[in-house]
Amino acid sequence: MSAVSSGSVSANGVEFAYLTAGEGPLALCLHGFPDSAHGWRHLLPALADAGFRAVAPYQRGYAPTSVPADGRFQSGVLGVDANALHGVLGGDGRAVIIGHDWGASGTHAAAVLAPERWSKVVSMAVPPGGAIGMAFLGNLAQIKRSWYMFFFQSPLADFVVPANDLAFIDMLWADWSPGHDATDDLLHVKAALRDPAHLAAAIGYYRATLGDGLKDPALDDAQAATSTVPPQPMLYLHGRNDGCIGVEVAEMAAATAPPNLTVEIVDDAGHFLHLERPDAVNQRILEFLA
Repeated sequence: MSAVSSGSVSANGVEFAYLTAGEGPLALCLHGFPDSAHGWRHLLPALADAGFRAVAPYQRGYAPTSVPADGRFQSGVLGVDANALHGVLGGDGRAVIIGHDWGASGTHAAAVLAPERWSKVVSMAVPPGGAIGMAFLGNLAQIKRSWYMFFFQSPLADFVVPANDLAFIDMLWADWSPGHDATDDLLHVKAALRDPAHLAAAIGYYRATLGDGLKDPALDDAQAATSTVPPQPMLYLHGRNDGCIGVEVAEMAAATAPPNLTVEIVDDAGHFLHLERPDAVNQRILEFLA
């Protein structure tokens, strides 16, 4: 199995740390919240063995990546970051992009904004299209699951989330991926978020979405693209037991999916499906990318 190494690169005004494995066309893997590049540790070697140069950056604000001086945390900027990383990492039209959670939103945006850069698209846990918006309009169960997003708008979150060695993060993982032993992952997640400036950045994604966080008009197109189905061949995977975004949201996305989008539900998995069932998820991604 291919070895994973680390590196860093500057893109879109941010100094990105990343994990990487292999040589070949770029396969960019974008993590979400609360996670880190370490969350791709099962997929990176598999992609490398399949002939890709797999790269998983720590997203803007997640240590050891820098906290961006521009203060932009709208999910659309993750797509702009991804396209900038494609350029500085030497990507070409054979590149593929894979995202989970916030990284899924960034993946959708990157693929819509620059379809010539990405030949295939994979996302997980946050579907493209209008299913998420519809869920917030009429799905009370989903609104209940999303309580933390509203809590993050309160200044109280700045005190509660870091308390007791970020026990709040332990709670989210336990709720979102029931029964999964996240001990190893949580060590890396907490290392990425323990510094107050980095934790504020991670919470800043939610404040830029629902609260009074900075909303840069220059990102309006990128923001709209986060919930748009990309035009490329696309695979979307969702854990049946996801405690963050209910499986019914993914089923709604499947019911309205255009022909280029394949939606699949992964049994015996929750929100962090790529960590709970890595063999099954890796196999399905590699089949799709072949």
